[in-house]
Amino acid sequence: MATTTLESPVRPAQRSGLVLACMSVCTALVVGFVAAINLAVPGLAASSLQPTSSDLLWIVDAYVVVFACLVIPAGAAGDKLGRKGTLLTGLGIFAAGAIVSAVAPGVAIMLIGRAITGLGAACVLPNCVGILLHATAPERRTHALAVWAAASGIGGVVGNVGGGAVLTAGSWRSLFVAVAVIATGCLAWAARSTPRSPRHERTLDLPGTLLFIAAVVALLIGIIEGPEQGWGSNVVFAAFAASVLLAACWVLVELRVAHPMLDPRVFRSPALSSASLGMTVVFFGSFGLFYINASLLQYGRGFSVLQTGLGIVPLTVPLLLGTRYVPTLMRRIGAPATLAAAFLLSSAGLLWLSYASTMAYPVYATALVVIGLGIMLAAPCLTAQIASALPVERAGIAGGLQSATRELGSALGVAVFGTILTADFTHHLPAALSEHSPIPRTVKEALTLAPSDHDAITQAFTHGAEIALRAAALVVLLAGAVVVAGAWRGHKTARQ
Repeated sequence: MATTTLESPVRPAQRSGLVLACMSVCTALVVGFVAAINLAVPGLAASSLQPTSSDLLWIVDAYVVVFACLVIPAGAAGDKLGRKGTLLTGLGIFAAGAIVSAVAPGVAIMLIGRAITGLGAACVLPNCVGILLHATAPERRTHALAVWAAASGIGGVVGNVGGGAVLTAGSWRSLFVAVAVIATGCLAWAARSTPRSPRHERTLDLPGTLLFIAAVVALLIGIIEGPEQGWGSNVVFAAFAASVLLAACWVLVELRVAHPMLDPRVFRSPALSSASLGMTVVFFGSFGLFYINASLLQYGRGFSVLQTGLGIVPLTVPLLLGTRYVPTLMRRIGAPATLAAAFLLSSAGLLWLSYASTMAYPVYATALVVIGLGIMLAAPCLTAQIASALPVERAGIAGGLQSATRELGSALGVAVFGTILTADFTHHLPAALSEHSPIPRTVKEALTLAPSDHDAITQAFTHGAEIALRAAALVVLLAGAVVVAGAWRGHKTARQ
């Protein structure tokens, strides 16, 4: 493929440490915002916005939907138009969207702000990877990607802790203001420290991009509405059917254009397809855990919002202390063995957590550390596999693919965990509540109807959370086995 360099290339090792730090902070910001907004839901529910339960769902998910459906096109835009410029534009849009949300007088403006912020995040995340790959010497790229992957894993915890601290000190509007200030600081830092990387002349694949966006939007609508509308409802069925049809059209278009946004044939690579699935599974487990953990610690243990944010911190210990050793481990035992250990640990940690939900907090925290060990091993390995499967001039697409699979996994985790939790919770409610029409679906609704049944209601919630965690442990184990098998086939093919 012929490429034309329109920007000055940089020496790979130039300021690589500073660039790595900046890209890691930018990544933690946009990933952490997914987790932080969940802590603001009670404040939003009681606010002057007066949102319905459906409004609250879309205030949380509007960001994820726009983020996920635009992240691959935004990576392609960075490859063509310049990654640094796309990153800086994204940070500016991200800050602007947070300000719109902070001053929103009603739900409609709030949703617009959330969508704008998702657009900014889509421009930020894939281009962080592209910039990092070009600013780092080839022999240091595996290490740099491992650190960046750890930052993306820690981002959710940072969102919980930082969001809890801000919400403890101020209102939900304060959270959006704080995010806008941090994004502005990141913009200034990136403008000063980030080198320019080569642009590549490619025709924009507008039909393929629009079909891809439509397919992902339809898929996410089905996933998000599943727990609310019912997985067999007409709305959810139509959304999934539309997603399949649009995805098939996208494949046909991409196979015929000279410069596809993302060539479907790249997924013939066992290493790439298994790594993409693996990234989805990792974030399915981690963000499903974040979703349940926040309520489990508050309702089951009586933690405050800040204590809840701090309660997830043990998960980050392996990511902070052990990530740097993962590339060496991968070289010694190989990616398939590393991933096998990762998914075994993650599954075991989720299962352990389901039995430790009512035990002393140190036991609970130890289970979080085990899950953190699994994420520590999986994220750098999968990131490196995806990045190495695509040429370096397509680094933006590589970053977009990693980001899209993460967001899909996050949305699936919240939807599946939430569905199982709600079904079991309503089944174990006291008789008076289970016969009420409509049956309360949240702890808050149940306590409003029957405050004297506080203990029985929290026990029903805890039981539902335990069942959801056990189901997730099984999903992570089985899907992890598929990922490891694909990684092994890719490893054998590479050696031939």
